[in-house]
Amino acid sequence: MFNNKSILITGGTGSFGKHFVRTLLAQYTPKKIIIFSRDELKQFEMQQEFNAPCMRYFIGDVRDSERLNRAMNKVDFVIHAAALKQVPAAEYNPMECIKTNINGAENVINAALDNNVKKVIALSTDKAANPVNLYGATKLASDKLFVAANNMAGGHDSYFSVVRYGNVVGSRGSVVPFFHKLLDNQSDHLPITHPEMTRFWLTLDQGIAFVIKSFYRMKGGELFVPKIPSVKITDLAKAMAPHLEQKIIGIRPGEKLHEVMCPADDSYHTYEFEDHFVIAPSITFNSRSNTFDKNNLNEQGQLVTPGFEYNSSNNSDFLTVEQLLELNNAC
Repeated sequence: MFNNKSILITGGTGSFGKHFVRTLLAQYTPKKIIIFSRDELKQFEMQQEFNAPCMRYFIGDVRDSERLNRAMNKVDFVIHAAALKQVPAAEYNPMECIKTNINGAENVINAALDNNVKKVIALSTDKAANPVNLYGATKLASDKLFVAANNMAGGHDSYFSVVRYGNVVGSRGSVVPFFHKLLDNQSDHLPITHPEMTRFWLTLDQGIAFVIKSFYRMKGGELFVPKIPSVKITDLAKAMAPHLEQKIIGIRPGEKLHEVMCPADDSYHTYEFEDHFVIAPSITFNSRSNTFDKNNLNEQGQLVTPGFEYNSSNNSDFLTVEQLLELNNAC
């Protein structure tokens, strides 16, 4: 699919973007890979590692519609990874989060339509399901925009879908590097927000593979959710530092005890496949397929039972302390 094609990644200097580029270069022969981001230093540092002839680096912000429109000229595929993601920062700077995560999503959609981009996948988060914080609320709005973009497409041959997943092991701002920093500084304890807290867990390799597979599967309008394990935060701390005390510090503003990826309210249009779920659009498309029980790879899904909810506490797959230790060492 990506051979001799042009791919643009917004927020491409982040953990996902760098790993996605590494995978593209290893498995495909793309015509161009365009990194679109606003941080010149991160772009400079990324250029030292990824300097293949197909690489292009565009400084720009998703808030800037004109720059996005220029960057997407003759682009075939877009992965929208740019976002303001820190929950506390979003609570204290709500308008900045809205400008990037909602207005930026609209700009990505319009630029893709104006340039007849073939397929767009926007990265979402478990925090967008039944959101209790501003970051999650903006990502829910973004998800809705990308789904509705399939109606906006009209005569354009552009298709939009969303991928939602949980915490990525070792990504910037996540708990694993935070714990590592405390351990490097010889902390005498690890802070735990709540002893019962759980989170969904996947590696960057798993996330990248799922996004690539979603490009093949997508009809346009789906929200893809991978089946991934959960972890107890206390087990993670035990795996990383079994000798240290765990101190309960309380849940932070805007933080959930457990995360949800398929809400019960969406169960009436959620399909279960072998390794993932698909949340079908709640709206009807005028010029697109409205059947999502079979994807473009002819994989068959089944409608879940009414009231079904896929959350990190009722997950049938939990990583043990031993598995977490092995996974953290591998990453």
